[in-house]
Amino acid sequence: MPPDTDTAFVPAGYFSQSLKNRDPELYAALKGERDRQNEQIELIASENLVSRASLEALGSIMVNKTVEGYPGRRYYGGADYADEAEALAIDRAKRLFGCTYANVQPHSGSQANLAVFLALLQPGDTVLSMALPSGGHLSHGAGPNISGKWFNVVSYGVDETTGLIDYDAVADLARTHRPKLIICGGSAYPRAIDFARFREISDSVGAFMLADIAHFAGLVAGGVHPDPLPHADVVTATTYKNLRGVRGGLILGNDQDLGKKLNSAVFPGVQGSVILNAVAAKAVCLGEALQPDFRVYARQVLENARALAGTLMDRGVSVVTGGTDTPIVLIDLRPQGLTGAETSDALELAGLTCNKNAVPGDTQPPTVTSGLRLGVSAGTTRGFAADEFRAIGGWIADIVDGLVQGDVSARQHSVRDNTRALCRRFPIYDRDI
Repeated sequence: MPPDTDTAFVPAGYFSQSLKNRDPELYAALKGERDRQNEQIELIASENLVSRASLEALGSIMVNKTVEGYPGRRYYGGADYADEAEALAIDRAKRLFGCTYANVQPHSGSQANLAVFLALLQPGDTVLSMALPSGGHLSHGAGPNISGKWFNVVSYGVDETTGLIDYDAVADLARTHRPKLIICGGSAYPRAIDFARFREISDSVGAFMLADIAHFAGLVAGGVHPDPLPHADVVTATTYKNLRGVRGGLILGNDQDLGKKLNSAVFPGVQGSVILNAVAAKAVCLGEALQPDFRVYARQVLENARALAGTLMDRGVSVVTGGTDTPIVLIDLRPQGLTGAETSDALELAGLTCNKNAVPGDTQPPTVTSGLRLGVSAGTTRGFAADEFRAIGGWIADIVDGLVQGDVSARQHSVRDNTRALCRRFPIYDRDI
């Protein structure tokens, strides 16, 4: 009987019918999201636009295959091509970052960090990491996260005036608390980190050093940001954001013995079966990042971020640290008396999507905040250069001014016309996606 013939257990069209015909409700939601991405300017720092090839790999037949373990050492049969795909991703990650160890299985950056905790620590051990309101990440020991519940977390902050890390203060905390693990990197710290200094501090107290480069991994790969791998014991990263890939995590390093512990911590430690279609899509973006044009992209990301920051400051919007060395621009709305929540909502109505974010010394709750986090990675992938981001910076300032002066609605209409026109100049994805 042909496989598409209707039976009691295999409905007609199961292997051939399109999503549009099989599930029109979900198709409508996906079509709406496709149109939103085409028609709005994406400034959320943790988002990007993947290539058509990445979409194809993520939606490929690899989704049907289940494996556990690592290439050549699987617990399931039929893994030859699964091994080939994962080995490609591993090899490309090692070549891209110039390291000798890579694990490409973590489902996210948070799970990559959790695996590092499991490999290096025992419950109750002390961890020194950046405080969440200062730009740290939930998975570095924030109270609501498992990392904050199972470990003794000591937090370092930033200078509330400059927004910069005080390395002497970090060293003092390390000497006082003697952590077993010190973490540098975060989700909203816009400046380059002195990895050599963190290595020095870690060595002074016999601690492991973890560098989380999720928000600037593409800049490291592109050679326009300091490289943590000569200094850190372990590096974690994500493949989305500015590596321009699908969602997922990476663990990188140069210590093979530590790599064995990390592999065991990922599987069977914190996750089970490999999401093979995601690993295949990671291989695509890592391969793309090995091409010469990716270095051009990385340079443009940094140029665009600085153009955006400079325009905002010229228009009287406060930029934390006075600039950026990453794809992130963090703005402080307290001088205008605004919150991140109201400003991000107003910007979205004008065709500019971003996220509210805490700023150093913030007294607002996390659902409100006093700042915004902006990112340029997705816009750069779309083709925006510095001139486009200077225009975007002006539009953001127009909305901020409108909120202050009470005429934001009129400004939203004008900015929305501008954002639509810019999006039409730089279209993404064919309409059949």
